[in-house]
Amino acid sequence: MEVELRFPLSDRSVLRELSVGDVVWVSGVVYTARDLAHRRISELLRRGSRPPFDLRNGAVFHAGPIARKLDSTWIIVSIGPTTSARMDAYAYDIASGTGVAAFIGKGGMGPNARRACRELGVVYLEAIGGTASLLTKSVKKVVDVHWLDLGMPEAVWVLEVERLGPCIVAIDCMGRDIHEEVLSRARAVSKEVESHALPPGLGGYG
Repeated sequence: MEVELRFPLSDRSVLRELSVGDVVWVSGVVYTARDLAHRRISELLRRGSRPPFDLRNGAVFHAGPIARKLDSTWIIVSIGPTTSARMDAYAYDIASGTGVAAFIGKGGMGPNARRACRELGVVYLEAIGGTASLLTKSVKKVVDVHWLDLGMPEAVWVLEVERLGPCIVAIDCMGRDIHEEVLSRARAVSKEVESHALPPGLGGYG
């Protein structure tokens, strides 16, 4: 299935119709966040505070863009997904504390993201690495930027995008993880091949 999602979502139930492997094009507003921004959001939530931006029903893009300022206007020069696994430690707490609907990144996430997807109705969308030039064309406007004190790539950039993608549903609302499923199948095939490839009586490689 191929769908277009516009964030913030007006109806989160659409996420439950997605399955791992579906193709998603992202439009609307996304918030970039890398390691330091995730840590700061998590710390604010632990103190009973909230970040100065509203992630409810929104999308967090694991990315550290390069930007330049022309007069008073920020322009995104380049943006691509960063490795999402680094953000997994914060995924459940941020999803439960902010109401975010989707994470976008690359390389897969882990048990905290799977729990957030399964229990909170979140999805993890995987963009294709190495496509920064393509993804940059999807950025129509820098709406705002927060926490520039963290540095340009670590700041939270609020971006208006149109058809960012293609993205693949890597973890759906059932908690199915395409990376785990592919690895599981690969292990099964490897064992099957190994069992047929060895001569009778040999159980290993010595």
